[in-house]
Amino acid sequence: MKKNHSSRRSFIYQTAITALGVPLFSSFSNPAFITKNKKTMNTNKKLGVALVGLGSYAGGQLAPALQQTEHCYLAGIVTGTPSKAEVWKEKYNIPDKNIYNYQNFDSIKDNPDIDIVYVVLPNSMHAEYTIRAAQAGKHVICEKPMALSVADCDMMIAACKKANKFLSIGYRLHFDPYNLEMVRLAKEKVYGDIKKISAAFSFVAQKGIWRLDKKLAGGGPLMDLGVYCMQGVMYTTDMEPIAVTAQTFPISDKEKFIDVEETLAWQMEMPNGLIAECRTSYSESANFLKVEGEKGSFELQPAYNYSGLKGKTSDGKIMEYPKLSQQAKQMDGIAQSIKNKTQSIVPGEMGRRDVKIIEAIYEAMRTGKRVIIQK
Repeated sequence: MKKNHSSRRSFIYQTAITALGVPLFSSFSNPAFITKNKKTMNTNKKLGVALVGLGSYAGGQLAPALQQTEHCYLAGIVTGTPSKAEVWKEKYNIPDKNIYNYQNFDSIKDNPDIDIVYVVLPNSMHAEYTIRAAQAGKHVICEKPMALSVADCDMMIAACKKANKFLSIGYRLHFDPYNLEMVRLAKEKVYGDIKKISAAFSFVAQKGIWRLDKKLAGGGPLMDLGVYCMQGVMYTTDMEPIAVTAQTFPISDKEKFIDVEETLAWQMEMPNGLIAECRTSYSESANFLKVEGEKGSFELQPAYNYSGLKGKTSDGKIMEYPKLSQQAKQMDGIAQSIKNKTQSIVPGEMGRRDVKIIEAIYEAMRTGKRVIIQK
């Protein structure tokens, strides 16, 4: 555990309050970051965001959220499909000069309208476009998982540091009041010390989606859904695992799951001896984060959806918060941190940490052994 635990918690608490603009109680990890850029930024200006990859998440969540944001706006798009470009151009009034494809992407460096590039591509393309965006002089938000390997994460972080640009990961639940309340309840020990914590996120994946292609996704549900379970455990306990074990199960549909896992259970061993139980699958239905303490329990179910989260405690208390866009709060929070020249609460280093844990879980799955997570 870090020695500056209390001061760090105080700092990130204030960061979350500012980013969300609603009464909240806590937030998550934030490594020290010192920017070399001395240029003064107009903090009243909305930062322009270019979405790279116009799939279902960009179209269904991010673009609508950018109509609600106060500190950033949808300034441009990058797509390899001309028909999509036309639809987005008309729907969001995007000028031709702010529409790019993958061939002319690097010329985005000459566009002052675009401050942030948001990479919303298949996992295997995250590293390339994060690095290219940084080299073009743009701040970057990259969807999770950050990359397919720790080595790729290192190159992404190095590219952004060299360009003196901020790199953040699209961890929207760090800006969600329900998950923040889980953090508060654990931090303040409302139900005593944590004795057990469990998390699961699963759904039935349709055959043929890119997430079932290992070359594009890097793995199966662990790379997609399991990250939420890992994160939920870590931000709730304010600890990182020191070792992992994992178990996989027989494939039920060998035509669908050719080279990725279908279902995976894993255990994360925390520094204080707590064992977190996690499970993810593309053939089951589960969505929860549950904590059992000395004096009671608290949980979210569902815990990871874009909306409709529900929380309760063992003494009958119900978590209720005004409806909001997690993505709008996430992008506003990151935009504010860029304006203030401070690293976001979801930095590239956090993404790298999670990819390191993912690599350890896959090693444990393959070998059947307890795998120590190297610092």
